[in-house]
Amino acid sequence: MSNGTLSEHLHDKLKASTLSLDIRLKVVAETAGVLPYLHCAAYPPIIHRDIKAVNILLDKNYTAKVSDFGASRLVFADQTELSTLVQGTLGYLDPEYLQTNQLNEKIDVYSFGVVLVELLTGRKALCFERSEEDRCLAQYFISSVEKGRLFDILDDNIVCDEGNAGQLKNVSMLAQRCLILKGDDRPTMNWKLD
Repeated sequence: MSNGTLSEHLHDKLKASTLSLDIRLKVVAETAGVLPYLHCAAYPPIIHRDIKAVNILLDKNYTAKVSDFGASRLVFADQTELSTLVQGTLGYLDPEYLQTNQLNEKIDVYSFGVVLVELLTGRKALCFERSEEDRCLAQYFISSVEKGRLFDILDDNIVCDEGNAGQLKNVSMLAQRCLILKGDDRPTMNWKLD
């Protein structure tokens, strides 16, 4: 794709400055739109298992395309309890899936939540160069929000102002819901971003 990956744009200072909040929300909505199709409309349904910023490609208009279905798994209707070898990328992996090996669509919801947090903070999902408490972005984000520090950890390129504070809070709340440890308590991907 002509604009590379979402990861390249988020983690390169020069490119990150071109990713306005509107572009980030567009990428979120387009990525989110792929998952209900995979989970509900495709036959048989598909669990991607590796939703991450490097697997979201951007064209010249910053239209998002989800790529790399190498870890994906088809789920047939008669497979109600599907146990699999855990696949995915550290930092994006659903902790419940990591413990149980039980495959379901909420695995992709968790990974999508991590991507949301990357879009909000501009930080990598996992970075061993950071302190132990903020090495895993998902945990650091949840902890920061619980301490009332959301606006302290946002990417400087989408700094909060009176015009976007509500949007940032809404996306933050959605990310928190996607990152709930118990998969059954996470939302489905059948929603619209306002």
